[in-house]
Amino acid sequence: MPATLPVPSARCCPHAAHPTLTRWAGIGVIVAAVVAVQVIGGLVTAGSVGTWYAGLAKPTWTPPDGVFGPVWAALYVMMAVAAALVWAARDRADVCGALGLFGVQLAANLAWSVFFFGLRSPALGMLDLVALWCAVAATAVEFWQIRRAAGVLLIPYLAWLTFALVLNGAILIRNPG
Repeated sequence: MPATLPVPSARCCPHAAHPTLTRWAGIGVIVAAVVAVQVIGGLVTAGSVGTWYAGLAKPTWTPPDGVFGPVWAALYVMMAVAAALVWAARDRADVCGALGLFGVQLAANLAWSVFFFGLRSPALGMLDLVALWCAVAATAVEFWQIRRAAGVLLIPYLAWLTFALVLNGAILIRNPG
C-alpha cells in the first residue's frame, strides 16, 4: 500500500508544514497571553490592595491578602495547561471556537482587575464576574468536548470564581456607592 500524505484540513487551525514547531509556537502564544493577563492584572491590583481595598468593609470570611496571589498563580497555570492541551488536539478537532472562548474569558479576567481594583468599582467588578463565570463555564464545556483533562483543569477556576462572586457581592453590599 503506498504511503499517503495527510490532506490539510479546512479547519481554522490547519496543520502546518512543521506541526511540532507550530504546536510549540501555539503553546508559547497561549503561555504568553496568560502571563500577560496575570502580570497586567497584578500591576492594576497592586495599586489598590494596600490602600483602597484595605479600607473596604469585608466579610469576616474574606481570605487574607496573601492567599489570593498563590491561588491565582495556580489557576493561571491550570488555564495555560488546559488551553495548551486543546491547542495540541487541533489535529483531531477544530479548536478555534474553544480557544476563542478562552480568549474571551482571559479578557474578562483582566477586565475584572481593571474594574474592581483599577476603577475601584465593586459594582462593575460584579457585572464582569457574572460574564467571566459564564465565559469560563462555556470554555470548560468546549474544552471538555475536545480534551476532557482540559475541561477538568478549569473546574477549580469555576469554583474560585463562584467564591469570588459571593465575596464581591458581599463587598458590594457592605460598601454601597
